Amino acid sequence: MSNLPFFTIDGDHYVPTAASRGPWNPNSLHGRVIAGLLGAEIERLHGDPAFIPARLTVDMYRLPNLSSVEVVTRVVREGQRIKVIDAEFISGGVSAGRATCQLLRRTERPEGTVWKPPGWDAPGPEDIAAPEPRDTPLAGMWAMRPISGGFGTVGQKRTWMSEVRELVEGRPLTPFVRVAVAADFASPFANAGDQGLKYINSDVTVYLHREPVSEWVGFEVTDHGDTAGVAFGECRLYDVEGPIGSASCCALAQKRGM
Repeated sequence: MSNLPFFTIDGDHYVPTAASRGPWNPNSLHGRVIAGLLGAEIERLHGDPAFIPARLTVDMYRLPNLSSVEVVTRVVREGQRIKVIDAEFISGGVSAGRATCQLLRRTERPEGTVWKPPGWDAPGPEDIAAPEPRDTPLAGMWAMRPISGGFGTVGQKRTWMSEVRELVEGRPLTPFVRVAVAADFASPFANAGDQGLKYINSDVTVYLHREPVSEWVGFEVTDHGDTAGVAFGECRLYDVEGPIGSASCCALAQKRGM
């Protein structure tokens, strides 16, 4: 990847680059880089090939500026079958977010059949032409292969997404980090309507039963609800071999620049 990374390293801190700016305020970070860095640090410091990161929940309670970032982790539980890790996102010395990751030991699949939704009938990313470039503030943030629906539409939306830059300079994206960085997209994808995106998400939760085997992650909106300025959205997640989990979020009504 030759594009500008989201963060560079400065000792024990991470320095945001211009690529990490979010859509709500030009002087603040995008939620996806907050979730991504928290997930990446949990995996880097506490990951284990014998375990799968089955759940990552990220709370984003302050919109951080472009100050340098420190991520502090803490082991809550380290057992034979389950690990629970907490992490805190500290921007410019101020706590702006936190994450909890539950890692479960890989084992044999039990016998029996359990109901699951039907498989995804979407074409693969290699079968979809790249869309025409758009001159928007977030252009080039990721690579997209839209399948159905889109921003400004009301019908169910489906798309493929692939990262186009490193999260942290010099550290290749792992399968889990690809999902952690991408997961925040569940909010705009599920919560945007015919008047655009009017909600800013305050959290994101990812559930995985396996990590993706490809650089492309598929998003399929499965739910949205909103009342009195509070919304939630949910997407099912895929790779080129099938479903891998889900991403969900809660959100608040928001105006640009707030």
